[in-house]
Amino acid sequence: GALPALAEYPTSPVQFVVPWPPGDFEDILTRMIAADMQKATGQSASVVNKPGGGDGPFPGALEVLNGPTDGSIVGSFVIGVPVVGPDLGIEGLTEDTFESLGIFLTYPFVLAAASDAPYSSMDELAAYAKSNKVSLGHFGDPLTPTAVSKAAAKILGFEWGSDAAFDMLDCNSLASGDADVINTTIQLILPCLDDVNVLVSVTNERISKAPNTPAIGELIPDLDIFLWNGLFVPAGTPQDVKDKITAVAKKSMLGDKAQEVATNSGALVYWMDADASDAQIQKDKNTMATIAGLLE
Repeated sequence: GALPALAEYPTSPVQFVVPWPPGDFEDILTRMIAADMQKATGQSASVVNKPGGGDGPFPGALEVLNGPTDGSIVGSFVIGVPVVGPDLGIEGLTEDTFESLGIFLTYPFVLAAASDAPYSSMDELAAYAKSNKVSLGHFGDPLTPTAVSKAAAKILGFEWGSDAAFDMLDCNSLASGDADVINTTIQLILPCLDDVNVLVSVTNERISKAPNTPAIGELIPDLDIFLWNGLFVPAGTPQDVKDKITAVAKKSMLGDKAQEVATNSGALVYWMDADASDAQIQKDKNTMATIAGLLE
C-alpha cells in the first residue's frame, strides 16, 4: 500500500549480491531489504552470497559490475569495494563502476585484550609495547580496520610484536592466547564482554555496548574512519529504478526489525542517502590515503 509507484519496476526477479558467507550483519540486513522488496512489489527478490575466499568482496563485486543496469542486480558492499577497490588494479573496477544508493550499517569494530592484560587503554598499551612484544590478530591486511590498527601503533609510537590474519576472532582467541590484542567486531566478543578490555572502538562514534571506550577519532583525529556497508548498482541504472530500491531499503532499515538488530548488537543501522554516501566515500578515500602514507 505505501509504495504504489512500484508497479513498473521490477519486471523480473531482483538479486541482492552479498560478497560474504551468510550470517554477518550485512547478510541479515540485506535479507530484510529483499523480503520487504518482495512484499512491496510482488516480484521475487533474494540474497545471493558470493564469498570471495582470499579475494574478499571483489569477486562478488565483479558479478554486480558485469550485471544488467535494469535494477535486477544490486550489490551490498563494505567500504573496501568503492574506497580501496579502484586502486587495486582489478579490471573494470574504477571510481565510476558503481553508483551508491545509500549506506545503512556501521560495523562495531574494536581492539580488545584479555581483562588480565597489563594495559586497559591505548596509551597503556603503547607504553607496555615499547618494551614488550604484543601480538595483533585481525581479519586480513587490506581491510580498513587492520590498516587503522597498524597506523594507530605508528602514531602512538609503538610496533606490534607480530600480527596474523584469522578467519574468526572471538572470546576463544584471547582465552587461548592466539593473539594478545584482537581487531574484531563487538558482536563476536559479546559473550565474554565482562572478561575483556575494549581498548578502542574502530568506528566513528562510541559503541553502545562499550560506552566508556573512546572511538579512534577521539584519540587520533587523522584516523576517524568507520567500517560501513551500503547498497550499490551498476553505473547507468535509471534514476526511477534507483529511487524505488532506495524507498524500500530506507523504510526497511528504519523499521523495528532492523533497529532491533542494532539494539542487540551495538551495530548502528540507519539510512544515509546517495549524496551523503558519495561524500562519505570521498572522505574515506582521503583518510585511507593518510593511513597508506603512515604505513609506507
